[in-house]
Amino acid sequence: MALAIKICGLKTPETLDVALESGADMVGFVFFGPSPRNLALEAARVLGAQAQGRAAKVALSVNADDDTLHDIIAALKPDMLQLHGNETVERIVAVRTRFGLPVMKALPIATRGDLSPIREYSNVADCLLFDARPAPDDTRPGGLGKTFDWNLLTGLNATVPFMLSGGLSPDNVAEAIRITGAPGVDVSSGVERAPGEKDPDKIRAFIQAARAADAAMSAAKVTV
Repeated sequence: MALAIKICGLKTPETLDVALESGADMVGFVFFGPSPRNLALEAARVLGAQAQGRAAKVALSVNADDDTLHDIIAALKPDMLQLHGNETVERIVAVRTRFGLPVMKALPIATRGDLSPIREYSNVADCLLFDARPAPDDTRPGGLGKTFDWNLLTGLNATVPFMLSGGLSPDNVAEAIRITGAPGVDVSSGVERAPGEKDPDKIRAFIQAARAADAAMSAAKVTV
């Protein structure tokens, strides 16, 4: 299966078009006030229509209540919900049941012990996303440009698809894919020129580097 590439935190029609035209499989939109990538609902309606049928739309929220999720879904019409807070297994089940959409659950990773929730969340989420664990004084749980030790994921036997996130960039995504064998990669701050301001050239470079790394790994498997 081909590598899934997600460009997250898009805010403008111009950068969304770059991501879509460059071959992103998924485009992410952030609905979280403290984030420099936070998107207003009216803007979400415009961008959602622009992306419709061209890539999977992912709505990122953090510990959002049902009313907030309802408004996000009405505006963006996403294909998937990304829950990036400390949502419990029970909350994942409740969201999937009420809204009928696939759920991607973000899990913060810093040490091997942080892998322990994978089993229980794999039973209820459609996809997992592994992001670097934020520091205690960070104001948001992701989009911080921090990496974690990718070797922690070596040989991971996940029962659901997963995406690698946290500090990825055009310069390191190939190495990240090689080490983890991740079936998907997610980037936000790594393709920006300033917080919340996407760089079209970096978006193109990231997708190109990720595709090349995936092709190289596929070719290596064939020759073994």
